Amino acid sequence: MQDSIIRALSEELKFKDFELNALLEITKGINSDQSLDYLLSVYEFILKEQLGLQKFVLYKKQTNWTHLIKTGVKGRIKDIDIERDLLRFDKITLIESSSNLELNQFDVVIPVFHQEKALAFLLLSEKNINGKEYNFSSSISELSFIETLTNIIVVAIENKRMNKQGLIQERINKELEVASEMQKLLFPDNLPSDKRLDLAATYTARHEVGGDYYDFIRINEDEFIICIADVSGKGVGAAMLMANFQATIRTLLSFEKFDLEYLIHELNGKVMKAAKGEKFITFFIGKYNSKTRLLQYVNAGHNHPILTNGKKAEFLDKGSIGLGMLDEIPFIEPDEIEIKPNSTLILYTDGIVELQNKAGEYFQADRLIKLIHSFYPLKMEDLNNLIFSKLDEFRETEELVDDTAIFSCRIF
Repeated sequence: MQDSIIRALSEELKFKDFELNALLEITKGINSDQSLDYLLSVYEFILKEQLGLQKFVLYKKQTNWTHLIKTGVKGRIKDIDIERDLLRFDKITLIESSSNLELNQFDVVIPVFHQEKALAFLLLSEKNINGKEYNFSSSISELSFIETLTNIIVVAIENKRMNKQGLIQERINKELEVASEMQKLLFPDNLPSDKRLDLAATYTARHEVGGDYYDFIRINEDEFIICIADVSGKGVGAAMLMANFQATIRTLLSFEKFDLEYLIHELNGKVMKAAKGEKFITFFIGKYNSKTRLLQYVNAGHNHPILTNGKKAEFLDKGSIGLGMLDEIPFIEPDEIEIKPNSTLILYTDGIVELQNKAGEYFQADRLIKLIHSFYPLKMEDLNNLIFSKLDEFRETEELVDDTAIFSCRIF
């Protein structure tokens, strides 16, 4: 039983790493201003060689609708009219049957829209050349990844078109969309809510992209890792640094490097190399064992997470300086604490405690703790919604000063 769980978790982790590596390869090409042919070749390689898809067509609106990629399809596709046959699809859809025989040879349509305007459509077939089934109805995570990858490619193509036309501001907005699509993959898709755990997270970026990150990584049936991070500075550069940071964490953990002190030293070196001292990352990581009920953690300069039983709260403040501040971490003070039943651990970024109202008052951790204690019986998702509602009441018409994330963990 445990072996099968570990295998499933290992496969999930491998696919997550594959997603990040594929996206980084694409964004490298975009950032280095590679040609359209190069970007499309990388995109086609990922779909065909790495995901095993052998039949697909990508339509893109240029002056007229045209296909940019056609793989596994013999001859011309002349009877598919985009306006007539595809504009009705506004989300990923399984094509169960169609009177159009040429459309009926495909099984899935993935549309790309921007501001309610159709930019592209990707048609996929479930069968590869050898007749092997690729069942999209049971491959939601793969479809979600393909959708994100297609959005990034299409947006990059739009950027190139707009650059030629001199639409600089619109191009910038499109670049932010690319970063926003990438950033969606930083966050876990499904957080557990069962008899042992109730986890929920809420995140709001101040601008189109942000520099906050949280994660839940299950090691085995009894152990998991939770973490949260915040990068100094904002924008695309900060988002890219955080994407590399998350990929590094998952790569290290895939080699079972669960020693937190080792992890902090390695991450510090990676951040220094990537940011060259221009940015740093505050980071909290905890490793919990449900059998021993022990939480090992290191707080690398991050806002102190709150551990409470609903009546008394304590801060998890042992650790080190932030990552990327110095070439070498001068000291690390890890800690280990016992988690009592029905305890709540709240991880958050400084967008919450540094939020100001019209009078110049800060929201601060004390006000957050009072909220948690006042509404302690709530499920974590409901508690997060309530906290964000109170943040809006507190700031009234004042703007958000920073990205804002909260990761709430009830441990029964």
